[in-house]
Amino acid sequence: MMTNLASILLDSAAEHADATALKLDDAVLTYAALERLSGAVAAQLTADGVQPGDRVALISPNVPQMPVVYYGILRAGAVVVPLNPLLTAREIEYHLTDSGAARVWVWEGMADAARTAADATGASITVIDSGPFLQSLARTDPTPGLVERDDAETAVILYTSGTTGRPKGAELTHANLRGNALMSAGLFALGPGDVLFGGLPFFHVFGQTSALNAAIAQGGALTLLPRFDPAAAKRIIERDRVTVFLGVPTMYIALLRDPSPVDASSLRVAVSGGAPLPVEVLHEFERAYKATLLEGYGLSETSPAVAFNQLDGVRKPGSIGTPVPGAQLRVDDGDGGEAADDAVGELLVAGPYVMKGYWKNPDATAAAIVDGWFHTGDLARRDAEGVYVIVDRKKDMILRGGYNVYPREVEEVLYEHPAVAEAAVIGIPDDLNGQEVAAVVALKAEHRDDDTEQLIADLTAWTKERLAAYKYPRRIAVVDALPKGPTGKILKREISLDG
Repeated sequence: MMTNLASILLDSAAEHADATALKLDDAVLTYAALERLSGAVAAQLTADGVQPGDRVALISPNVPQMPVVYYGILRAGAVVVPLNPLLTAREIEYHLTDSGAARVWVWEGMADAARTAADATGASITVIDSGPFLQSLARTDPTPGLVERDDAETAVILYTSGTTGRPKGAELTHANLRGNALMSAGLFALGPGDVLFGGLPFFHVFGQTSALNAAIAQGGALTLLPRFDPAAAKRIIERDRVTVFLGVPTMYIALLRDPSPVDASSLRVAVSGGAPLPVEVLHEFERAYKATLLEGYGLSETSPAVAFNQLDGVRKPGSIGTPVPGAQLRVDDGDGGEAADDAVGELLVAGPYVMKGYWKNPDATAAAIVDGWFHTGDLARRDAEGVYVIVDRKKDMILRGGYNVYPREVEEVLYEHPAVAEAAVIGIPDDLNGQEVAAVVALKAEHRDDDTEQLIADLTAWTKERLAAYKYPRRIAVVDALPKGPTGKILKREISLDG
């Protein structure tokens, strides 16, 4: 089948030409304007010699120009390589070299690092800004329509975080991304009247599919926040009457801890992914915001969403819900079979959202996708109702004295403590037990002046009372804030126990 992912924009522009597609404070782009400007980008790329299948790197925060270039690259038949704006020149150079991207389109605030990397690889660079760039697009006759691409052709190469080695590029096809965006739109009951919060980075798969592409496919509006700040997010929710908020757990925690008032009466649904959502945070948010909060699960390699608690289906706090339409899930028993109900095993995923493979890495692809099943590296269990619960990352599991300790279980207990704002549990080397359980916590504002020694003693007693003897943390450190990645995900590999 021949359908370019960018067709979702052209279809919505034809039906909702004068409706708002993107908003950043007072700046507004209608669907007609987004369609025209992205067509101008496609025309400039084609004039520059870009051929279907060529890779084009895109480095930008969530500003209106980012989707303009994103859909323009797709309309030219090229492959988008979205990169984190916080990458260093050395890291950008690696991604350009690995992907073979000979062109870089970069937001003006990140141009220096990109220019250094482009010089090293011989790539050309186009600086995206709010002045000359938009003027050049206004002077360019837009490409009508788009270059047709086969469903199985690569639309986007998304680089994984590289926590287990150098980042790998997940090849997501036009069918992968379009299918997941349309499924997500149905899951959240999106329509032309919806206003989505656009604070999840679009260079990341969650924001790109579940926010950007899902909204554009349905003719909805996205109100953008380039850098997340809870007070700013609250102002946007109230000012623009946001109906759907999408975020990662740390965003929800930040909203709850921020003291500024907000009228969130427009909000009907909130969506959480990217990391496990503490149950106490879910309940607290629903009480405060009077909106349904749906937790789901997915990965870069699965486009991303493959399981969700659903508006009209079974909802279980602390779970990732049931498989979304089209996705197949199973818990592996370790011998290639399916685990029994409530037994823990690695979660496997199959179906139309699983990536084509890792870019130019057949060995990694063969290791990750076996007989059509993608091995997620996450440990999960399924209950008798078919609801899945992520127990933990396989690599994060702590083996203490021969017993398995799942950090998420310990973290849930810590989040229930009234002083704890954020928590992360890790394993540290131990001569006696092989590994020992350690926790690092950040405190709520009203507890930051508490006596640290007494607080650690209280937290130890709190967890000891609620967990088996081998599970509670023997070491607890208090820090100002936990390290986070660009999507707000807590980075356990960067945690220090020294405060």
